[in-house]
Amino acid sequence: MKPQVSIIMGSTSDLNVMEAAAKVLNEFKIPFEMNALSAHRTPELVEEFARNAHSRGVKVIIAGAGMAAHLPGVIAAFTPIPVIGVPVKSSFEGLDALLAIVQMPPGIPVATVAVNGAMNAAILAAEIIATGDDELFNRVFQYKENLKIKIAEANKELSKVKYEFKVD
Repeated sequence: MKPQVSIIMGSTSDLNVMEAAAKVLNEFKIPFEMNALSAHRTPELVEEFARNAHSRGVKVIIAGAGMAAHLPGVIAAFTPIPVIGVPVKSSFEGLDALLAIVQMPPGIPVATVAVNGAMNAAILAAEIIATGDDELFNRVFQYKENLKIKIAEANKELSKVKYEFKVD
């Protein structure tokens, strides 16, 4: 089985954030890989990874990074594969990472999710792949339908919460 999504993090200290992406991809039954690569400490390995990802069957790359957060952009510079950046909260409430990832120069796009938004990155990766996979499309569609049901059920539970001045 070849990975369709690659989850890359700048350091294994980002695993606590990036594992949310792994759980979603696993739920959608999308083969994936996880690696730690640093744009600053292992730039040659990042380039090699990015240049060869497509030939290994990877369709989407999810790259998480904190602080200066150059990893998603460096990967995007070396591959035509869609890259989704996950700003990891490590300093300045993650704002530094968010700005570093979202402010890419023309021609090097990186889709960017919220700070620590690895779950949404995986859902977006699934949606991208699902454009060419009917079975996956149906799983993603059902996932979103289930979100509606969860909210409706939560609203029913909220109606049971009583306060003296709460109007039902």
